[in-house]
Amino acid sequence: MNEKKYLKWYQKVAYGSGDMAGNCGYALISSFMMLYLTNAVGLNSAIIGTLMMVSKLLDGVSDIFFGGLMDKTKSKMGQARPWMLFGQIGVSASLFLVFCIPSMSLTMQYVYFFVFYTAYNAVFYTANSIAYASLAAKITKNGQERVQLGSIRFIFATFTTLVISYNVMGLVEKFGGGTQGWRMVALIFAIIGLIVNTFSVLMVKEVPDENIDESAEKKNEARTDISFKESLKLLLKNPYYIIILGLYLVNYIYSGITQGAGIYFMTYYMGDPALLGTFSLVSLIPVMIILMLTPVLVKKIGTMRKMNLYARIITILMGIVFIVAAMNKNLPLMLGSAFLRNMAGGPLTGTLNALVAETSDYTWRTQKKRIDGVMFSCSSIGVKLGGGIGSAIVGWLLALGKFDGTAAVQPASAVNVIFFMYAVTPVVFGLIMAVLIYLLKVEDANRALDKEHLEGENA
Repeated sequence: MNEKKYLKWYQKVAYGSGDMAGNCGYALISSFMMLYLTNAVGLNSAIIGTLMMVSKLLDGVSDIFFGGLMDKTKSKMGQARPWMLFGQIGVSASLFLVFCIPSMSLTMQYVYFFVFYTAYNAVFYTANSIAYASLAAKITKNGQERVQLGSIRFIFATFTTLVISYNVMGLVEKFGGGTQGWRMVALIFAIIGLIVNTFSVLMVKEVPDENIDESAEKKNEARTDISFKESLKLLLKNPYYIIILGLYLVNYIYSGITQGAGIYFMTYYMGDPALLGTFSLVSLIPVMIILMLTPVLVKKIGTMRKMNLYARIITILMGIVFIVAAMNKNLPLMLGSAFLRNMAGGPLTGTLNALVAETSDYTWRTQKKRIDGVMFSCSSIGVKLGGGIGSAIVGWLLALGKFDGTAAVQPASAVNVIFFMYAVTPVVFGLIMAVLIYLLKVEDANRALDKEHLEGENA
């Protein structure tokens, strides 16, 4: 494996800060959009939920399309950086506009919301996030540096999410509350996102592919002109793309369910909504801690796959302990098992991007064609489509359990469904992810191909 170093420490930090820019909008919309629409604007939550789901489906379709456009891009800045830079302008503008629903007929308010919410997700955020994800493969060819980038970006994302979670409601009130307060908060985070994203783009540069066979290079010198249809064929020829796409989807469906069900679990099962903040810290802080150690762990264990497989076994065991603790409402044991479960799950978050980069490199090794943009679309598809499906599942299961938001006391069926979503699904989805991680042997495949190529040269 090539151990050449490509990045200075400040470039790693600059790249990671790009996730701060992304989460200025994503965390605000995913956590507070529904609250703004129902409480400040007065729209119907069922209709909004349906519109969000339709928008997410369109969003998933646009991911591969924008990935293909990025792969065809030729510019002095490279392939990914222009999309990341200019995509953020649209991200910031649509973020502000979606929190500025004007006074008009109810139907037009729904239309206004759907247009700008879809523009944010399916167009601008898609272009920006795919470019940002694929940039990790374009600014370094060093596997350890890619793992470091994944860890650093998650730390920035976690920090931003915590800041937004704890401060947004206070800022809304400080700026006058209601639609005016939300409009000002959206403007602030839109500007911060634009500034930080620009800094992230300008502090790094894309590097060319190395150790490329000259005849293969000549044969594929027009590889940036790969058609959309051909890109799809190349994806389907790569078995590891299918696996990692599934891993992304399962991971973010699970996240969407647990995040959406969290406030219901604390309110209707534990009887204390304030516990949500405590459990959020227990979810995020251990991940931040373990991500600092992830590059060292990968190096010591040998592959990202092995490390994640061992860690996933721990998450399943701690998830079972959490279920038992929750059944007895043993808060200290619940917090302790949740802390260890989330710490063990942290390395997957830090290595997912690096695993996609390995998967993209597999296509290059076997097909001699680069489709980084389309390949990294799996991250955007997983985050947005998976999260959207997870949020929809929360609504569907609540309805199945006959949950009534206007009732002071919920029926046992609703409480049981809430318990299942928050306490049991981590174990169910943990088992599925363990199987997918076991099958994701792309690192070993790449090493075998490199060894075969080296032996062929020496023969």
